[in-house]
Amino acid sequence: MPAPSDRETRRRRTGIRSPRTGSALLLGLAVTVSLAACSAAPAATPSSTATASASARPTASAAPIPAPQLQPEKDAAANLAYFDSVATAVVTADENAGGRAFVDALGASGFDRAQMEVTFDETNIDLPADSIQFSVRFNGECLIGQNGPATGGYHSAVTAILASGTCLVGATRQIDW
Repeated sequence: MPAPSDRETRRRRTGIRSPRTGSALLLGLAVTVSLAACSAAPAATPSSTATASASARPTASAAPIPAPQLQPEKDAAANLAYFDSVATAVVTADENAGGRAFVDALGASGFDRAQMEVTFDETNIDLPADSIQFSVRFNGECLIGQNGPATGGYHSAVTAILASGTCLVGATRQIDW
């Protein structure tokens, strides 16, 4: 029988047959530790007395979020949520609402009708407009809303007043109703 090589002698002393075997053992150990860490002891089930005492106490409910309100002393950005709540209510009632519905709702909600602008509901060739825009000049800025199928529903923004003193570009309807 030939003399054992250094490699064979090392294998006998350490019990490791190859580097792959050591890697496999480490991997197995890592998986075992990971699985043990993931499994938790089952939660203790509460006794009937604990349940009864817990249900006897009144539960604290989360305070309702107050509805946005018109804040005339603040800037347009501070009033955007209120503007949106009014316009969203109009869209919820009728997703194809015309400009008059938005103007009427905003006026009834405290916005100054004299500071509003609205685009036409129909094109020059009497087809329904793809979207309508409406605005309110508010404390030196513009609250602008837009709704229609071409824009994917309702959207809004706060912008600067244009050099013309208006909020909307192009022809707008006279608000005379």
